[in-house]
Amino acid sequence: MLAEWAVECGADDPVLVVPWSSDQPGGPRFVDLRVNPYDLDQIPEAEAHPPLLQALRALNAARSPVFTAKCDAWPMDEDELDAARLNLGLSAAESSHGFMSYIDLVWRERTIFVSFHQQEQRLHRLVRLLDQVEHPASVVEAILRPALVDLTGPQEGFAVSLYLKALGTDSSEACEQWGRALEAVVTVLRSKELSAG
Repeated sequence: MLAEWAVECGADDPVLVVPWSSDQPGGPRFVDLRVNPYDLDQIPEAEAHPPLLQALRALNAARSPVFTAKCDAWPMDEDELDAARLNLGLSAAESSHGFMSYIDLVWRERTIFVSFHQQEQRLHRLVRLLDQVEHPASVVEAILRPALVDLTGPQEGFAVSLYLKALGTDSSEACEQWGRALEAVVTVLRSKELSAG
């Protein structure tokens, strides 16, 4: 698995705001899965993609060091495929289809949430651990960005947008690769190795 991370904390970069809601009446909104795990049925992307549902369940469980704020999953377009092929060194014949997702993650521990330095260290460790995972047709990109969380009072800190891309010879294989890679990423995110140090 190819893993890399970057920082997007400039004045013009987006800020993750939690809770959030769509401008459309009845549209998507933040669902706090820590409070009620059964609210997964309110997240259409999770219902449509069982591996994403399992990932959200695991990442919001009581022992998880993070919770999720937003997510989405979709088939990759040609530009996304070209970029991923280039990064992975794959030909179009062996990677004609792709599937990808993102999950916005917030660290539960306040001292980590507010610390750019501690999150930077965690992302270094995350990339190192994911580089050892055997998923040669997958790419993980972690973006560190500013966050404003107001669930029990306003707090400013940082969140991570985690993008996962997987390629395959057809759409079914790409989705299967993505599902297996997502499971591996969640395992690393919840591992003691990531939290150590």
